[in-house]
Amino acid sequence: MRVSSRRLGVYAVALAFAIVMNFILPRLMPGSPVDAMIAQLGPRATPAAVEAIKARFGAVDQPMLWQFVDYVKGLATLDLGVSVKYYPQTVVQVLGRSTLWTVFLVTTAIIFSLCVGVVLGAISAWRRGGRFDTIVSPLSVIMISVPPVIVALTTLFVFAVSLRWFPVGYAYDPNLDPAFDFTFIGSVFAHAILPVLTLSPFLIGEFQTTMRSSMISVLGEDYVTMARAKGLSHLTVMFGYGARNAMLPVLTNLALMLGAVFGGSIVTEIVFNYPGLGLTLYTASIARDYPVIQGQLLLMTLATLGANFLVDIIYGLVDPRLREAV
Repeated sequence: MRVSSRRLGVYAVALAFAIVMNFILPRLMPGSPVDAMIAQLGPRATPAAVEAIKARFGAVDQPMLWQFVDYVKGLATLDLGVSVKYYPQTVVQVLGRSTLWTVFLVTTAIIFSLCVGVVLGAISAWRRGGRFDTIVSPLSVIMISVPPVIVALTTLFVFAVSLRWFPVGYAYDPNLDPAFDFTFIGSVFAHAILPVLTLSPFLIGEFQTTMRSSMISVLGEDYVTMARAKGLSHLTVMFGYGARNAMLPVLTNLALMLGAVFGGSIVTEIVFNYPGLGLTLYTASIARDYPVIQGQLLLMTLATLGANFLVDIIYGLVDPRLREAV
């Protein structure tokens, strides 16, 4: 699949801008990682220990330009540095552990929400103006409007604290050792249910609204009218002819929403103490852990750009009319 040089140029400029912003934003915060690490030591912060910390992380006291040069050199060699908060672990080790949990959480929420939202949107468009549509469509607008932090706190209080149907937090039972067996996997899914349900309302509302609008326009096409005239079943016409051709705007919306999904996952992981990128970013921000903050923001940027690039490819494969424009 060929991608135009113009599109690649847009991605390159966006990546360059993200690299600069990833470097600048953490340094706008008060304090420094060296001060945070010395404060973390408390009474153990002997003069010798302080000098050792400054020698190990002394780069933060260099002029900003030299810091940026070292930062770019590290990116070129895939060296993101050493974490201040989790020293002596490297940034790659810290983010690698957290990324797996966030990918699992976000992917599960997207797949679940996409299936539910697309089906609800297709049915709402098929029965436009009916009772189903008048209930589901306004409800979708409400789900889009509610902030993730309210959903997370409400879900945690009702289903975990009050009813005790689900675990309060973390990714799995701390009493279990990670293993590829039904007990551990079941614990992982049980602990992921509430975070997934917290991320899903916003996604379901967006998918339902986008699918409904796209489906309404598709149902007026000649091939849908012809399918109805052939006497095909409602399900065949609805999903085989209507929903299938109304999915392109939904895919576009999915790529555009990834930033909001990551933002919602940060809040969700903090509330549920879920050991993903969101909780890691929160703890790194408190510790002024510049290397981890920079690495995570860069990782989220690459994920968003990669998803948009993948959608461009899928667009060309799904709709041949767009191949020359991608």
